[in-house]
Amino acid sequence: MKIQVKEKNRGEFLVTLKTGESESQHAVELDDEYYQRLTGGAITEKELIKKSFEFLLKRESKESILSRFNLEVISRYFPEYEGKIRVV
Repeated sequence: MKIQVKEKNRGEFLVTLKTGESESQHAVELDDEYYQRLTGGAITEKELIKKSFEFLLKRESKESILSRFNLEVISRYFPEYEGKIRVV
């Protein structure tokens, strides 16, 4: 699985997931406050999003991932998310 993260605007990213010929795209928002809380700036926003998708893909198929969401929503579906992903 190839995960590509592109920043569209400040706090808005486009994530493309590719497996062979199959591809899905996901629009992801990331609030700076949430980013700082999880990482303390130790990794880039793009790295946090990539790690978050790696987390999601261990738990569900790429087709099950929402096409548009705020990164903070992950913890509603997976309460262990913040503890596993937190850098600081």
